[in-house]
Amino acid sequence: MGRACARRLVDMVDTLLLVDRDEAAVATAARDLGAAGSRATVEPFVLDVTDGDGLDRLVSSIRPLGTLRAVAHAAGISPTMSDWQSIFRVDLVGTAMLVESLRPLVSAGTAVVCFASMAPVLGVTEPHPAADAALDEPLHPDCIGRVRDALGAAVEQPGMGYAWAKRGVQRLVRQEAVRLGPAGARICSVSPGLIDTPMGRQEADSQPFMAALLQQTPLGREGRPDEVAAVVAFLLSDEASFLTGIDVLVDGGVCAGVLGPGLGR
Repeated sequence: MGRACARRLVDMVDTLLLVDRDEAAVATAARDLGAAGSRATVEPFVLDVTDGDGLDRLVSSIRPLGTLRAVAHAAGISPTMSDWQSIFRVDLVGTAMLVESLRPLVSAGTAVVCFASMAPVLGVTEPHPAADAALDEPLHPDCIGRVRDALGAAVEQPGMGYAWAKRGVQRLVRQEAVRLGPAGARICSVSPGLIDTPMGRQEADSQPFMAALLQQTPLGREGRPDEVAAVVAFLLSDEASFLTGIDVLVDGGVCAGVLGPGLGR
């Protein structure tokens, strides 16, 4: 999905900085996009989003390029890829670190989109003020421990940890919208559903309930990465200039199919 976003953004900006922790993959992606005759100059940058020093280098690399116009942050790991603590560190804490690092660069017209997930819509079914309070301080030194104290051992199941980490991303966006608004900058999140990607196929192979979710998807199919990227591109465009602090569910209707009219209650 990140690569699909890059394909959409390459004609929206003058310089496109592609960021990934896989040096070979990001170099190949930058070369392929740059060779397509698009508007932007495409540059690769190697970074693990949980690396504070690396984020400092990223900011230093962005400053000479001009105004920060658009950010699509798709980096994350799914339940079958690691343990619940690593999921929290990458999906929530890493997102918060990136957002904090980029905040000094925003100006009027800057737009940011962070990737969340449909998982909290389906998996977080009851209010939990203590857990939300912990999520709302993702840069607290013991954020993950505080979430564990609030939710107990259930959060150690990677799928549940993923759902709560992505809920944290949705809440982070609402908080950050308040911070960025006075500068004329915006931030939103997107929550993909069942999307046909290598990560999605890995989850489907390991989690039998994914097939049941597909059957309950009103559109009757998985989404495509470019369909998610189209939503991201809209949110980053000037046409979405009055949208901020919201989450957009891009799920083919599966949450509506599962939850019915109670969705979002």
